Parts: sequence; C-alpha cells; structure tokens
Amino acid sequence: MTMIDAPMTTRSATVRASTRSNTILLICTCREYRIRALPLSAQILTQSAILAPVSAVATTLEGMRAVTLESVGPDATPQVTEVRDPLQLMSDALVQVHAAGINPIDWKTIAGKGVAAGIQRFPWVPGNDFAGTVLKSPYELSEFQPGDEVFGFASPALAWGSYAEKVAASTLQMAKKPESLSFAEAAAVPCAGLTAWDAVVRVARARTGQRILVHAGAGGVGHFAVQFARYFGAHVIATGSESSLDYLREIGADEVVDYRKQRFEEVLGKVDVVVDLIGNVKDDTGSRSLNVLKSDGLYLNIPTGSWPEYAEASEAAGVRYSHIKVEPDGQNLAIIARLLESGDVKVNLDSVFPLDQVNEALQQQAEGHTRGKIVLKVR
Repeated sequence: MTMIDAPMTTRSATVRASTRSNTILLICTCREYRIRALPLSAQILTQSAILAPVSAVATTLEGMRAVTLESVGPDATPQVTEVRDPLQLMSDALVQVHAAGINPIDWKTIAGKGVAAGIQRFPWVPGNDFAGTVLKSPYELSEFQPGDEVFGFASPALAWGSYAEKVAASTLQMAKKPESLSFAEAAAVPCAGLTAWDAVVRVARARTGQRILVHAGAGGVGHFAVQFARYFGAHVIATGSESSLDYLREIGADEVVDYRKQRFEEVLGKVDVVVDLIGNVKDDTGSRSLNVLKSDGLYLNIPTGSWPEYAEASEAAGVRYSHIKVEPDGQNLAIIARLLESGDVKVNLDSVFPLDQVNEALQQQAEGHTRGKIVLKVR
C-alpha cells in the first residue's frame, strides 16, 4: 500500500492517500476523517493529485462563537466560547448560521444519553437544526451557491453541530429555505418536520379514510404530524392540554382530547394509527394507546430504552409496531419546504432565545409542555 503525506496549509493537519483502499485520510488536531475518494489510478496518485481535493475540504481556521462542551453527562454545562471554524468536507457547504432549532435529542445528548457515546472529540458543539446563508459551496456546480438561504440538518454526533455562527453540513441534508419563512421559523423545521414526515407519511402512509391519533399534538414533532396527516386526508385526533385545544383545531385536528380531564381510550372510537410522542413516561399513555387501535392497527413511538417492551406488547395486542426515527433527507425537506411555502403547513415558534441563553432554552425544552418549537437566534 502506497502512502503519500502532503502537508496542508492549515495548522497541524496531514493528508494520507491509499491506492489500495481508495481513501483519503485527513488528520487534523480536532478530528480525523476517512473520506472515500474518487477513483484514482496508482500512476496519477501523486502529491499534486492529492492536494486538489484537499483544498476542497479545508476551511480557513478563522474562528467563530459557538456553544461548546468539554464533556457530556449529567453535570455537563454548555458555554459560549470562541472556537475555530468547522472543517468543510468535500460534500459539505459552509453555512453562516442565523438560527438553530432546539430538539429533545440535544439536551439528552448533552446529558450523556443516546448518541452521546459516539462523540469522540472535545470541545464539542451540539445542535441538529440550522437555517442560514451559504458561505462556501462544496463544488462549482453545486445546487447550493454562496448567498443562498438554506435550512437543514447537521450531524453533531459525527462532527460539530449547529449551535454556532457557522456549520459545515452535507448538501444532501439541506434544502432551500422557503422565502416566506424567517430564519428562526426555518430553523424550527428540519428535525421535527422530518421526524413527523417519517412517522405519518413514510410509515403510516396517511390517507383518506384513516383515523390517526397524535399524542402531544401541539409539540414540536406533534404539530407537524397533525398537519401532515390532515394534508393527506386522514381524520386526525390530537391530545393536548386545555390551553392547546383551540390551537390543535386551528392546525387541522378533527377531534381533540384534553388529556388532563379525559382518558382518551374512554372517549374515542377505534383508530388505525397512533403516533405516540409521550410513551409511558406519563400516565401509561403508550400501554393505553394499544387499547384504541383496530386489529392490525399501527402503533408508532419515539425509540427509548424500553422499545422492545412496546414491540412485544403490540404483538400481544394484535397490532403492528414501529418506532419513529428521523432521516436527515434533503429531498423530503424540500417537499416540506413547498408545503410551508404554499401555506398548507405552518411552523409554530414557542420561543426564541439568544445564543448566550442556551442553557435557559435547553431547560425549557427539557421541561416539555411547549407549543411548537424553541429556537436559538445566532445572528
């Protein structure tokens, strides 16, 4: 195997290329990447051949403000600090972030749960959702050019996230921002919108004649799930607090249930699909949901450590089970963008915090009972 070292202009970085595995290994002081290269013959694999793609992945180390952590776990405290710019890989666009959405997965990861085990480099920047302006395209003919307003999904478990003034994100995970939306509104969409899309459209295949029950219908994922189900013709039932019932009707729920005053299984008929965004964390909502499903109905919930129990309980009840996931798919995000632009779907902002108040924003998200989404204003 032939290895060629080519020093980069950025500090403390090395590039190695392998003719056998057809990969480029980029080693930087902050991260290490193994990048699948375009086919290159051994005859042309020279230092000059390697330097060309390297220039496409290197970002000038200028600096930016970002929310950073030196560790994750119960005692981890995010802080706003000055760090280098993110490293832009060959399929990434470098984006000036105007706003970043906050999701439950963010505070859970900071607390050391879920995907936190995959974080290998610190300091680390959290955040999945972003909206902003393209600063640098990955290549000349990219769909996304400097100046374009975009929104999308970062991959903080693999690299730095969106709680920063800049983010490097794959163009496969972003779309053009709807012109009618502010940056804050657009930043509220990707994770929650794509999660709801996966549940309601891809898995449940919402359609006319279906009865779909959405628990926590006024929340971040919930308010998109209600609207997607309504758009595709389903009869939508949503649970929420008394203060959110009018809002749920406004966004398209045909029936609403005040979960504090009514037990939904006692007042509803049978349904085809349950989109459960609560589970058994509160009042055994998950277990009770199985009682309202038709035979061979579909129960969907957010994956937790107890999901095998839900799968077994669903099988015993004679219904199907699937846990909800999010695919950072730019094509589906572009479809959602068209629904937002047309007004068929609306995004609701619960609150907007400045970047310096990230801890207050995360605390509010962790406490729940939000109507719509919480967003950080970065610029």
